[in-house]
Amino acid sequence: VETTDESEVRPYDIGRQERIVRGRMPGLELINERAARLMRQGFYTFMRRNAEISVGPVRVEKYSEFIRKLVVPTNINLIAMEGLYGTGLMVFDPNLVFQVVDTLFGGSGKIHMRVEGREFTITEQRVISRMLEIGFSAFDSAWQPVIETEHKFLRSEMNTQFVNIATPTEVVVVTTFAIELGNGGGNFHVCLPYSMIEPIREFLTSSMQGDRVAADERWLTMMREQVKDAEMPIKVDFCEFDMTFRQLMALEVGDMVPFEPPKRVSATIDGVPVFVGKVCSSRGYYAVEIERMSGEKLRGK
Repeated sequence: VETTDESEVRPYDIGRQERIVRGRMPGLELINERAARLMRQGFYTFMRRNAEISVGPVRVEKYSEFIRKLVVPTNINLIAMEGLYGTGLMVFDPNLVFQVVDTLFGGSGKIHMRVEGREFTITEQRVISRMLEIGFSAFDSAWQPVIETEHKFLRSEMNTQFVNIATPTEVVVVTTFAIELGNGGGNFHVCLPYSMIEPIREFLTSSMQGDRVAADERWLTMMREQVKDAEMPIKVDFCEFDMTFRQLMALEVGDMVPFEPPKRVSATIDGVPVFVGKVCSSRGYYAVEIERMSGEKLRGK
């Protein structure tokens, strides 16, 4: 029986960090599209000029291949995403930084300078910080249908040797965004280790984000109904009085401690006030007639 290439056994070295990643990630593509739309608005507010932002395909490649493509000086920002373990990158190409600075200060957007071999100035670094804020805000909102997260800035680097978010053979997921500003523009890249997004990969490989939202709503409804049947101990203090330490030490078994029952008492659950009522009796038992609920939210639910 002849076997095809697909059915043949292939050797796999478990010592290598390379992962086998198959299939598209339409969910991640939708996130990138939403982020691009939001960044257009952010750049217009920042620069008072329309910016055309196009999204490239989601690429899966080795980390060493991604780093090798970067030019110097490149603004490499290490970022974290709350709720996901690992460190990602948001990289601004030097041409993009220089184009934005030139446009902000009234230039034509045409760069006639040598961009390699020098560090970013203080002004350029401030512009980069503003661009990061725009990007973080856009991606925070874009990721919301999948996961509640917040992008956080860790630090910036210019030398790729100091950026070790993954091993050279580890797989990363890269998206390149092209920004056009009149006469010029540039690219910025978002690089996430595959291990960082692997826990939520099922949501990224599916474009049906609405199904997940509907499922979450059903789950929340079920949880609310289950919570309503949970038993909670309600505590009501019928008396509270003061005595000296001398009187307390003099107490013996059989002593009578007189007190006057309160007219109104407060009921609590684990120290949280629930309602206020007056002491009464019902069917031969002490009871509390509710006069006022302590929390409007509890009363409504």
